[in-house]
Amino acid sequence: MTKLTKRRKEIQKIADVEKAYSTEEAVSVLKKIPHPKFDETVELAFNLGTDPKQSDQMVRGTLMLPNGTGKKIRVLVLCKGEAGNAAKEAGAEHVGGDDLIAKISSGWMDFDVVISSPDMMRDVGKLGKVLGPRGLMPNPKTGTVTNDLGRAVKEAKAGKIEFKLDKQGNINIGVGKISFEEKAICENIDTVVSAINKARPQAAKGKFIKNISISTTMGPGLNLDLTKLGTT
Repeated sequence: MTKLTKRRKEIQKIADVEKAYSTEEAVSVLKKIPHPKFDETVELAFNLGTDPKQSDQMVRGTLMLPNGTGKKIRVLVLCKGEAGNAAKEAGAEHVGGDDLIAKISSGWMDFDVVISSPDMMRDVGKLGKVLGPRGLMPNPKTGTVTNDLGRAVKEAKAGKIEFKLDKQGNINIGVGKISFEEKAICENIDTVVSAINKARPQAAKGKFIKNISISTTMGPGLNLDLTKLGTT
């Protein structure tokens, strides 16, 4: 039998993994449990009643978290010539063209978001096998292929995030840091739940959101009460 650590015993006293919590209750519990020595990410895990193998049931979109992610976002912009000036002014860490494409092809990945101008996409397509599996491939639907590079950079740094259904029918998404005030975390959660609700495909039948759990990076998963979230 595995011996429980002191931290795990304390968590078991505070958190009830069988209960369905309101958003406010769950966040309050997560704030109270013992935490490791780093600022954990608060994460939502959605289980959806859609078939990810069917293209007309794919769930994907972007949203702006009202209180940000709490994470410093490193933005890379692929463009030509003077088009990169606006990106640099907006705070992009890396701006370039063929030089950066070659660097990425060689295994360099020190960035969190990739934005491209439309005229670069033919060359950027060569990075599909590298960026695609990491969810970093620029896409017009998510606003990461655009001529308005400055705006795209500012949105990425302000907390614009992407969500996408995985092969198991789940969506996992960070909604801030445990150091955030409880109200800020709850506002971010409400924004994410609303965005995923609105992204329901027309082909989806029956109950769309089957379960939502919330956790911190090293903490327990708590079930949220769907009846209090207005899910469908």
